[in-house]
Amino acid sequence: VQLVESGGGLVQAGGSLRLSCAASGSRFSVNAMGWYRQAPGKQRELVATITSGGGSTNYAYSVKGRFTISRDNAKNTMYLQMNSLKPEDTAVYYCNTVLGTPDYWGQGTQVTVSS
Repeated sequence: VQLVESGGGLVQAGGSLRLSCAASGSRFSVNAMGWYRQAPGKQRELVATITSGGGSTNYAYSVKGRFTISRDNAKNTMYLQMNSLKPEDTAVYYCNTVLGTPDYWGQGTQVTVSS
């Protein structure tokens, strides 16, 4: 599976962005997936997860109520809708399986939130 993230950018605090994760290969729909982020000087953290069928989601406390994860298995694509963005959300965002499969890491997409 190859994963390509897109949709990042520069936004003011309080703004919104929608990230996309496009997957190639046939394994996407059978995997529980997640969105991760890594801020400068910090470890990569898992911020949202979704089951293979999309029926269940979970969020890190820091983003709960502001971010929404979703997926469209027919399009092999996963999304992260980010609202009420804060400067502390600034990071490179990645998608991967919930296990963080080493071979699946992509380049990520940069999200920068200005105050």
